[in-house]
Amino acid sequence: MLVFIFRRLLVALSVAITVSIVSFMLLHLSGDLAISIAGPESTVEQVEQIRIDFGLDKPMVYQYFDWLWSAVQLDFGRSYYFQDTVMSLISDRLPVTLTLGGLALGLATVIAIPLGVIAAIKQDTWIDRLALTIAVIGQAMPSFWFGLTLIVVFAVNLHWLPAGGNETWQHFVLPAIALGYYAMPAMMRLTRTGMLEVLNSDYIRTARSKGLNESSVIFKHALRNAVIPVVALAAVELGFMLGGSVVIESVFSLKGLGQLAWDAITRNDYPVVQAVVLIIAVFYILLTFLADVINAMLDPRLRVR
Repeated sequence: MLVFIFRRLLVALSVAITVSIVSFMLLHLSGDLAISIAGPESTVEQVEQIRIDFGLDKPMVYQYFDWLWSAVQLDFGRSYYFQDTVMSLISDRLPVTLTLGGLALGLATVIAIPLGVIAAIKQDTWIDRLALTIAVIGQAMPSFWFGLTLIVVFAVNLHWLPAGGNETWQHFVLPAIALGYYAMPAMMRLTRTGMLEVLNSDYIRTARSKGLNESSVIFKHALRNAVIPVVALAAVELGFMLGGSVVIESVFSLKGLGQLAWDAITRNDYPVVQAVVLIIAVFYILLTFLADVINAMLDPRLRVR
């Protein structure tokens, strides 16, 4: 098991380095950064001075390793547009994104697990087909369109919840629903599949033959084992949610990392874009690594290694 975890850790580090290289190269190959910083009305002398001040006159490899070394020390430089340190901007916006991701994951879990259990118990009935239909719609529906629909219905027409902002907990309800609904189908289907597999196992038949009531068999014996893979999937889904928050935060005007990334992209604020991409990627890689560790701990074939 330790060998497996070490290998997965090497893979995670390799992916993180690859993401940093790709994001760095794409941003620097998108155009002359010095001209973007100086603006269209700047002179040649001003552009050259900016190129020197920001180290853009140095070789690309040197620029990358210089930026990577600073990033390891959590120093992402200063924002061109906001005129503040990138780390300060991220530390102000990160709690909003983590709050949104946590609420969306909690909402998806609370709905997906009971729905998956009911679908498994009522296999091949209209309840099962309805649950699968809800799952298909959830994955097929674009999150931004669903978010706009929620705004029109619950904010504009019914006036139950605010349409945007992040001042109170009510402002997180609609974006959490929009973001969580996309993650719910995968968790629901995995719960359903796990429950069907467990309910057909020998120890469940033994428990039933001993006269245990059906609710005790389902919730004390079957669900305990069926829900274990869902825990690992939830970690991966949280990583997806943090990445998908770019769209949802823009729709609901939440001042999180997603909104910060969008503002930075529209204003060619490259240090902020690089930092946000790297941080979201690192979060996703760590959560995926955690999911692999959980699966390894539960896999009897890896326990003896």
